[in-house]
Amino acid sequence: MASHLVFLALFAMACSCAIASDPGLLQDFCVADKASQVQVNGFACKVAKDVTAEDFYFSGLDKVGNTSSSKQGSAVTAVNVAQIPGLNTMGISMVRIDYAPNGMNPPHTHPRATEILTVIEGSLFVGFVTSNPNNTLITKSLNKGDVFVFPKGLVHFQFNNGTGNAVALAGLSSQNPGVITIANTVFGSKPFIADNILAKAFQVNKPTVDMMQAQF
Repeated sequence: MASHLVFLALFAMACSCAIASDPGLLQDFCVADKASQVQVNGFACKVAKDVTAEDFYFSGLDKVGNTSSSKQGSAVTAVNVAQIPGLNTMGISMVRIDYAPNGMNPPHTHPRATEILTVIEGSLFVGFVTSNPNNTLITKSLNKGDVFVFPKGLVHFQFNNGTGNAVALAGLSSQNPGVITIANTVFGSKPFIADNILAKAFQVNKPTVDMMQAQF
């Protein structure tokens, strides 16, 4: 019986490791075939003979993002499997983030990825909050060349606390990390979450919730 329990425990650990990240490669690459009707976790593979260098290529991270079009004063240029089909099953992607003075990438999470961010220009005040029950805020002021890590799934943010524009590059441990912006999700869902539910959750009155929802 003891040996059976040990086997089951080891099997469970192996399974948990197997599903802990993006699907792994079983061949050199699996370029996403976005025209395929096959439903899989990720994308079906493009026929190998049809793969070209363009499937592994993206141009544009040198271009400055338009921060003026965002209420938050930031612009994110994503480079994930949607832009580079060759990232399918590779478990990695990246973004460029531009920040106007006092601009921010508001509190959000990446449900499928850890993020490692490098400041290329300017300075940033960054932070993340640990999970319940402690909800500890961990922050750091970053300058050009500094690197900071945001653990997978935790709420985090970046704020340009300098006098000029700022630029950062970030790597993420998923081909499709996803993003959940807290304010947009809570107050801008479609349809809205009932105001009495949010009023109780945030310990405010309904008119305050209605005002917040009107922003989104």
